[in-house]
Amino acid sequence: MAEVLVLVDHVDGEVKKVTYELLTAARAIGEPSAVVVGAPGTAAKVNQALAGYGAAKVYVAESENAANQLVTPEVDVLAALVGQASPAAVLVAATPKGKEVAGRLAIRTGSGLLVDAVDVAADASVTQSIFGGAFTVKAKAGTGVPVISVRPGGVEAVAAEGAATEQALEVPATDAAKVVTITSREPLKGGDRPELTEASIVVSGGRGVGSAESFEVVEKLADTLGAAVGASRAAVDSGYYPHQFQVGQTGKTVSPQLYIALGISGAIQHRAGMQTSKTIIAVNKDTEAPIFEIADFGVVGDLFKVAPQLTDEVAKRKG
Repeated sequence: MAEVLVLVDHVDGEVKKVTYELLTAARAIGEPSAVVVGAPGTAAKVNQALAGYGAAKVYVAESENAANQLVTPEVDVLAALVGQASPAAVLVAATPKGKEVAGRLAIRTGSGLLVDAVDVAADASVTQSIFGGAFTVKAKAGTGVPVISVRPGGVEAVAAEGAATEQALEVPATDAAKVVTITSREPLKGGDRPELTEASIVVSGGRGVGSAESFEVVEKLADTLGAAVGASRAAVDSGYYPHQFQVGQTGKTVSPQLYIALGISGAIQHRAGMQTSKTIIAVNKDTEAPIFEIADFGVVGDLFKVAPQLTDEVAKRKG
């Protein structure tokens, strides 16, 4: 069975959910081989987790440079593996870092690049949502080893047993003058809510929320559901919520099991970042709001009346 390389997305030895989705997608093509690039000792922390999602092999590329240089170590290691293992495909997460890794790797190896896939088929072709979500297309790389970036949440992670046999790799030496080196780190204070692109439920607020203070109605519903909080560009530009929580074409792309849009009109910019969500619920006073065109369930009403009722009902059922 052909080998499929999967770049492991991790933070301090904690595997990101998207990695399990990548391993699941890789199994459709062939035999998943996880690639761990990081500080010494990283693979030991993640091996068991990778084995639980079907990783047959774990390539371990560890060094201090790998932990403290941006993007270059991952590209170098993957490029070396493409030449060595002749994989059927390379899968990475469609995150800002993952997209840069994918682009550089495709150029380095002379391969076709398939971006922001929401599904992967056995022949390494992919399904993509393009032009702001206006069209769904299928695409296949015509040259080299397909390099595929997969949208977080686009593929449902399914557990499977894997041997996760480790194989050590040397991280290629780099010219310090040609790489970006991390000089310090400061943890992002995100509270107890799940990370936006990792969450299975997202509750977002738009311009209709009206103010930063009123965003509490969004947060209360999210906390009751154990959800992440998102915001539309209009809400962010108005100063209602921090930019890091923006969902949309110029923000983050999410594809949760459930997306609740409160006071969001549904402009194409926002829809591009969330319309591949499995179930969409929209609450808006405007019966003509574009968000209703893609919503599975729509409520025409005042979000300040609807959302608190929903919050109370969820709390009762949980209790």
